[in-house]
Amino acid sequence: MKLMIVDDHPLFREGLKTMISRDSRFTVVAEAGNGKEGMALAKKHEPDIMLVDISMPGKNGIQIVRDLKDVLPDTRFIIISMHSEADYIVESFRAGATGYLIKESAASNLIRGLDTVARGELFLDSALSQEVIFRLLQAKDSKSEDSGEPYSSLTAREQEVMRMLAEGLTTKEVAAKLFISPKTVENHRTNLMKKLGLQSTVELIRYSARLGLIDLDTWAI
Repeated sequence: MKLMIVDDHPLFREGLKTMISRDSRFTVVAEAGNGKEGMALAKKHEPDIMLVDISMPGKNGIQIVRDLKDVLPDTRFIIISMHSEADYIVESFRAGATGYLIKESAASNLIRGLDTVARGELFLDSALSQEVIFRLLQAKDSKSEDSGEPYSSLTAREQEVMRMLAEGLTTKEVAAKLFISPKTVENHRTNLMKKLGLQSTVELIRYSARLGLIDLDTWAI
């Protein structure tokens, strides 16, 4: 099967290619370091399976899957990410992904994930805790019961910024992690606060806790 990797870390891409090369059933036909390049190469090579990172400069992994799923209906998408939060997983599958793999467990679970998705089944990394899976189910129920939840109106990047701010990261720390400027982080913060109708960081933290994105007990508010 033809595989394609989209991840902005060259060393991680090399690691994935090394693991994949040990299995003759799979061949990496293309790789990209950002969303724009990934979209173009995917349309050119029409891979059977794409391994796509979530956090990348420009278009993120969830947006890539959402934009390509209709253009490449036979391609299966595995999100590969450092994030294990339930909301990331929910959004990935809702966008059209057929698998979700945690980066830290790629060495042990990558081939199993490829096998599962190649058979036409959904793959969820076994490294995800039972608590996260339970929250995943809760999140699905919550979204189906209340599609008017303001959080669903946020873009994937705004959701990403929101989670990091709620976890206590500073604007500069968020910017460094997402490879964007502090000014861009502030713009995302302003937009998401307006969409959610929030006025302060305290309200943002409490709202995030209500959605299950963070543990409020870790904050002294």
